[in-house]
Amino acid sequence: MSDPSRNRTPRIRAALAVAAVTGLGAAALTALPAQAAGEAVTVQYRQSATGSDQVEPWLKVVNTGTSSVPLSQVKIRYYFKADAGASYTYACSWAVKGCAHLTGTFGTLDRPTATADRYLEVGFTAGAGSLAPGADTGDMQLRFHRSDWQPLDQNDDYSFGAAQTTYANWSKVTATVAGVPVWGTAPAGDGPTPTPTPTGPTTPPPTGAALFDDFDYTGHTDPALVAHGWSVRSNSGGPGVPGATWAPENVTFAKDGTNSIMNLRTSTAGTGESTRHTEILTRASKFKNGTYAARVRFSDAPLSGPDGDHLVQTFFTINDLKAPMADDYAEYDFEYLPNGGWGEPANILYTTSWETYRPDPWEAVNQHSESRTSHDGWHDLVLTIDDSAIVYYVDGREFGRHDARYLPERPMSINFNQWLIDLAGQTSTAPRAYDQKVDYVLHVKDKVLTPAQVAAKVGAYRSAGTTFEDGVPAAQ
Repeated sequence: MSDPSRNRTPRIRAALAVAAVTGLGAAALTALPAQAAGEAVTVQYRQSATGSDQVEPWLKVVNTGTSSVPLSQVKIRYYFKADAGASYTYACSWAVKGCAHLTGTFGTLDRPTATADRYLEVGFTAGAGSLAPGADTGDMQLRFHRSDWQPLDQNDDYSFGAAQTTYANWSKVTATVAGVPVWGTAPAGDGPTPTPTPTGPTTPPPTGAALFDDFDYTGHTDPALVAHGWSVRSNSGGPGVPGATWAPENVTFAKDGTNSIMNLRTSTAGTGESTRHTEILTRASKFKNGTYAARVRFSDAPLSGPDGDHLVQTFFTINDLKAPMADDYAEYDFEYLPNGGWGEPANILYTTSWETYRPDPWEAVNQHSESRTSHDGWHDLVLTIDDSAIVYYVDGREFGRHDARYLPERPMSINFNQWLIDLAGQTSTAPRAYDQKVDYVLHVKDKVLTPAQVAAKVGAYRSAGTTFEDGVPAAQ
């Protein structure tokens, strides 16, 4: 939640949240697609516990193909039947490749069965390296449990094998390489959904009222910035470090070749008084259903000074909370924490859809998806909202799909900000500064665009030399 009106330090992400990362579902694999002919993997499985409080799938990936496979392209899915209303927490106990190089996210099946309505998707960072033909990853000792640690029953889980106490090929766990199914049989009826690609859309992007800004300005005092509906925050208050200043002069613009980039800089010397947060937002709250997109550069390391601060880098939409637990509140976030925070020990990317909350005592009604891996660098972020779902995409791939109960009732503003949760991550008094960059922002009212169509629409604006357009009418 990135509302400047309150401090988010006490937020418990698991409270009333359900992880929902939805993407490719692997079909029964009777034949490999042609593009996977040289890149084949097998998944081996053994169960390490039949106990009642956590699931322990231990896995190995074996390269059975004829070419080396970058593990960053491999995704594995373990399917299970979730308890009603439960959220789940992933952990890695030990891995030959290193737990830091494994990621775990939970997703929801589009067509659930009696033994599967959820899955744990395991991925790899670039640091995990590649598998040569015939090589395997070695042990990956994984586990997950209900976030409230209530008992669970594995016997109705699709991928669970009670008798599987030693490693062997296990077809009830699926694998893809670069999005192509190469191993396993998914639960019946859960066929693959084509992965969107950011180039070459098969259909032109829908037309409609749109906001587009290429952030071609001279600085935060440029009259055009105000004329185009933006406000650079200078008022005090949360979220973040108490006593911090929201510094408009830290929102700057610069050319990168022929393109213009907006930069948000956050700095501190280890005290509230020395901390400078940054935020830019639309003055109008007139955006509701449709497509939101931005190209954002997240940063794992500071521009200068010691690393480690609990930093939040964001792109989000929001309206105001009129009263505690008001049901017409809405907020939809991309939030990257390069150094962890909110109880997380390392980098994590969240997408969160908010229904409402109460600040004191803290209570939250939201749904989130997460990825515990580095997202340092440029990323294409897309959010779509229609009458049935909220869907988040990162770099052309579906990252999270959230339920209709979190749909907005009122229009919202569009925001970018960068701020420190607290000063506990780095206690040094040495000055340090972090940058978050933004290439463009796009909103198309009442139209759901694929990531490829977003890329085509942005390309059309730039080909035409259009740096700004706002045809979105004021909220009625």
